[in-house]
Amino acid sequence: MEDNSDQYVQLAVQGPRAEAILQRLTSLDLARIEFYWFQRGEVAGAEAIVSRTGYTGEDGFEIYFPPRHAERVWEALFREGADEGLRPAGLAARNTLRLEMKYALYGNDIDDSTTPLEAGLSWIVKMAKSDFIGREALARQKEEGVARKLVGFEMVGRGIARDHYPVLLDGKPITEVSSGSFAPSLGKAVGLAYLPAARCQVGQQLEIEIRGKPIEAVVVPTPFYRRSEG
Repeated sequence: MEDNSDQYVQLAVQGPRAEAILQRLTSLDLARIEFYWFQRGEVAGAEAIVSRTGYTGEDGFEIYFPPRHAERVWEALFREGADEGLRPAGLAARNTLRLEMKYALYGNDIDDSTTPLEAGLSWIVKMAKSDFIGREALARQKEEGVARKLVGFEMVGRGIARDHYPVLLDGKPITEVSSGSFAPSLGKAVGLAYLPAARCQVGQQLEIEIRGKPIEAVVVPTPFYRRSEG
């Protein structure tokens, strides 16, 4: 196995107009690329891998190509997207978008101390496979039931829950916010946290300690945001 990371840069074009903008720069039939699939072809003259993937919750594409073409592809995208409202966005913007969709971030919402069953990611685990690392532990946890689950909450009281703020149940600290922010698409503050499995129901009351003061919050359905299919 060889690490070729330095041989590629990645640009992500995300949003309802992503396909229309990118299609002008490639001969690939983007409409034929299904979600989580990819094709190889040229984008603005650069040999690239184009995948229908992203971390924003919207439709879109991620483009992988040699670094020497980065400036040309970047400029071509913004030239073609000028009339479509294409704008540059950094990691902070992407972070709020992935939170609105309850997309887990490694190091925050998932790490080597969590399992897919606890994080609501059982759909990515194929237990029917004959064997894989961790299968026995997951099978046991599935049979016995998880002790905690990752849930979404929204603030009821005034305040924004930030990463690592204490989470209180019945007035007692029991965990911390794994991800939290104001959600621009929703106009409200939301967050994620692991709660005891018996206290994860929608409507469960909790509190987030903000600057030493407990602020009311409530467990809500996730994802917080659902994009329009129209």
